[in-house]
Order: sequence, then C-alpha cells, then structure tokens
Amino acid sequence: MSDRQYFSSDPQVPSTAHSDHAHYIRLRIGARDLVIATDSGVFARKGIDQGTQVLIDSAARPPRKGTFLDLGCGYGPIALTMATHSPEATIYAVDVNPRAQQLTIENAQRNSLTNIITTGPNGIDANITFDLIWSNPPIRIGKKELHLLLTTWLSRLSPSGEAWLVINRNLGSDSLAVWLTELGYNVERLTSKRGFRVLRVRPTREPDLPES
Repeated sequence: MSDRQYFSSDPQVPSTAHSDHAHYIRLRIGARDLVIATDSGVFARKGIDQGTQVLIDSAARPPRKGTFLDLGCGYGPIALTMATHSPEATIYAVDVNPRAQQLTIENAQRNSLTNIITTGPNGIDANITFDLIWSNPPIRIGKKELHLLLTTWLSRLSPSGEAWLVINRNLGSDSLAVWLTELGYNVERLTSKRGFRVLRVRPTREPDLPES
C-alpha cells in the first residue's frame, strides 16, 4: 500500500475491522492495558508505530485538565493515552481518514474513555485553542502540505500551550526544528531514540511592556 493511502479521505482497500480478520493490539498506559482495534487503510495497522511509541514514552505527562489535540490520530493511540492520563481534559482527535476516525471512536468506547471528540480537520470550532498538542505528523504527505498542516494547527496553541512532535530524524526532524524557529516558535530538541526526534514547540511569548 502506498503511504498516501493512509492519509486519504477515501481509503480504497477493504476494511477488515468487523470481520474474522480484525486485528487488536495492546497499549499499556500506567496501570492500564488499552485494547485497540486497527484496520487496513490506516497508519501502522500492524502495531503502534515506533515514532508514536517514542512520543508516548517521552512526552511530559499531560496536565489533568485542559483542551488537547491529537493531530493525525490514526486509530487513536495518542488520543487514548492523553485521555487516560487526563480524565478531566477534553481531547480532540483529528484525522482526514474517516476509517481512522471511526476506529478512534470505537477504541475510545472499548476502553471507556468518554473525553475524546473525534472529527475531521474542519469539525472543530475555529475559536477553540489548545493547551497541548501531541502529534506524529504525516511527514510523507510532502513538505509543502506538512508545513501548511503545522502552521494551521500550531497557530491555535493557547499562549501558554505547547506541542510535542515526533519526527523521523532521517526525514528532516532537525530542518523542521529550524523552520519552526524561523517562524518564531520556541523549539527544543528533546529525546532522540530509535531514529526519531521529539520536539517541544511553544509560542514565543511577547515581553511585558512597562506601563506608560
């Protein structure tokens, strides 16, 4: 299957989710074992992607409350992790792939996680800002499309918000960090593990001006 199939709004391969060939994986978060269904036509259908696992293992534990975003949720491992850690937060899980959206909805229900809202990119009110974004962004959609994706969603960070991004080092994690810095973001290069780099991205705060 081509990489672009995963990021399609209309995957052409047949679904196996509700058949004898349905595939399930387990993801341990703290003391909980989450059971997660995958499917053909979605990213990392055979198991948690290494980059996603590096992000889950490396990112600081999210705060208990807030409005969070899983950008490019796939079948939901990042959103499910955030929801497990932060039961009082609202987590938006966003993906262009409707099959991925449906899997995330079902996986949230399967694990009794009620604080996840799953939608397409246009399904979130434009006035909502995010205290936290976690993402294993789709690098293979191409540089121009990736930059548009990141500028669109990083611009919706709250003033004190932050994004944790995991990027394959061979696919340009360091050059992406430079680009984000040039846009005015505060970028920290953090964990480097299994060929992936974790970036912490925050809006650059304007200095307080003295009262006249």
